Amino acid sequence: MSNHSEAPVAPVEAFEPPYYVAVFTSVRTQDQSGYSETAARMEALVKEVPGFLGMDHAETPGGLSITVGYFRDADALTEWRSDAEHREAQKRGRAEWYESYTLHVAKVERSNGFSRA
Repeated sequence: MSNHSEAPVAPVEAFEPPYYVAVFTSVRTQDQSGYSETAARMEALVKEVPGFLGMDHAETPGGLSITVGYFRDADALTEWRSDAEHREAQKRGRAEWYESYTLHVAKVERSNGFSRA
């Protein structure tokens, strides 16, 4: 959502299932006025949602952006989806910042990870 270059490069850890993921894949418009400020605000806001577990983000050189949000349960995801400030940011995103996007929500039934020591 924001400039993640300051953060260490590592995926969000594997959690004990079940939990939920929201996968937001987008292509943005040329005019990104106000986007980075809003993205930073949304990142700060989602971290306040009880049950938010973390977020991964990646962008391709061609402009495809993928953000995966991890949530402990459906209630946490619903709280984020219905947040008034988030809803306003979504409207602005459709009006100004996105050429296209998809959102996939899934219940995670299996999760594991690896980290080189």
